[in-house]
Amino acid sequence: MTAHKTRLLVVDNDVGVIYSFRRVFSSSDFILLEALTGEKTLEITNAENPDVIVMDIHMPGQDVIAVMRDIRSIDPRIPVIFMTAYASTQSTLEALKAGAFDYVTKPFDIGRLRSVVRSAVKASRNMRQIVACESQDCKDAHAEIIICRSNPMKQVCRQIVTLAASDQPVLITGERGTGRQLAARAIYQHSRRKQKPFIALNCATILKAVLHDSLIGSHTMSPSGVQTGKPGRLEFCDGGIVLLNEISEMPFALQDQLITFLENGGIASTSGGSSVRVDVRPFATTSRNLGVLCASGEFRTGLHDRLCAGQIQLPPLRERRSDIPALAEYFIMRYCDELGLGKIMLCDDALNALTRYSFPGNVRELKHMIKGALVRIQGNRIKSSDLAIGSCSDDDDTTRNVLLPLADDSAFDALFDEIAKRQPLPGHYDAFDVIESRLVRRALEYCSGNQSHAARFLGITRNTLRKRIKKYGIDLGREINRAGAG
Repeated sequence: MTAHKTRLLVVDNDVGVIYSFRRVFSSSDFILLEALTGEKTLEITNAENPDVIVMDIHMPGQDVIAVMRDIRSIDPRIPVIFMTAYASTQSTLEALKAGAFDYVTKPFDIGRLRSVVRSAVKASRNMRQIVACESQDCKDAHAEIIICRSNPMKQVCRQIVTLAASDQPVLITGERGTGRQLAARAIYQHSRRKQKPFIALNCATILKAVLHDSLIGSHTMSPSGVQTGKPGRLEFCDGGIVLLNEISEMPFALQDQLITFLENGGIASTSGGSSVRVDVRPFATTSRNLGVLCASGEFRTGLHDRLCAGQIQLPPLRERRSDIPALAEYFIMRYCDELGLGKIMLCDDALNALTRYSFPGNVRELKHMIKGALVRIQGNRIKSSDLAIGSCSDDDDTTRNVLLPLADDSAFDALFDEIAKRQPLPGHYDAFDVIESRLVRRALEYCSGNQSHAARFLGITRNTLRKRIKKYGIDLGREINRAGAG
């Protein structure tokens, strides 16, 4: 289950742009594919099945919109990002309406470029990475597995199979960290829509003013009086599935529009004309009781009733304790492979500690606990003292910051302020690079130059660490000397 490298296809007839991408995306996480023409783009798309495509919207002699449509006909799940000098041009808007994932403007804001590519990579993996219940005997080595040895989870897996065969809306409820999005992806992966787009939006983290435009689309009026707009994710996902995480946080006005969409399948046109009909199956998750919210007037009853056509309640980990040994073993295997470790065993005292613990953060907390233990252990056996039980919960206020045990944030704040003052940074570096380079240098110093130990400390592979050392021009001898001097 070695980590999958992202195949990023860059399309531009300007070799200078392609060279820039080589420098920005030179890490071990990417395999860079390159094309100078639309014809070559389609050839590579058919042969290499890229995860993400970044394409210039203006190439002489090329009908880029036609190329975009051909890409969608090959695989509509591939996110296509357009590069353009002008975000508001008609060609950019036509590309977005044809199904482009997003756009970036030239000259590049490197931070924005990386952010958009990161979002596209995440969306691509959500669509492509197989999710299967343990009982389905999946042969894909990269698949994410839903452990279901307990009776509550066996029932969940039966519901996943049933809902995958239908086409009704789905509401997945449960505490945070129980795996609601994983269940949603499992339904998608086994449904008739699995070759179509799947996009997730989090109603709790996206600004309410932005959420409408992200989902429905936006309208703009040019100085000449022409109304144009940017399509939302409902239009992008035509034929597929949109997942609305934490739907209880959705504003009332948007709830009303979603009810209208569920009734007639239409959304307002971004060009100002008649409504656009799209075929999208909506999924939603929530950690709150929507029935109670409806009774108190905090959620639309009409939307709740329509979403409840297909409902799954995920149990908290404390109610499925018989799954804990298998889950722990699964995460050990997964992260040993990711971190380049050999075979690691779980001691009996560690397993007993895990099965006794209440896990307020549920499966997510167990996952972080196991990964942290693999970074800390000496030898090939995880003991109870390696687990830092109680330090990985997202919901326990007393332990929320244990993973970053700083006395205060003043040192980081000072570093952040210094970086902010120096914007834009020289070369192709951004704020993340500055912080990451210092973290890598400090980890190497702390581990006396031992790359294997430093990689485990950072939670990355040794190969990734070597790439970071090369990227930032880190002198290993100097870091070893600094460690010795300390």
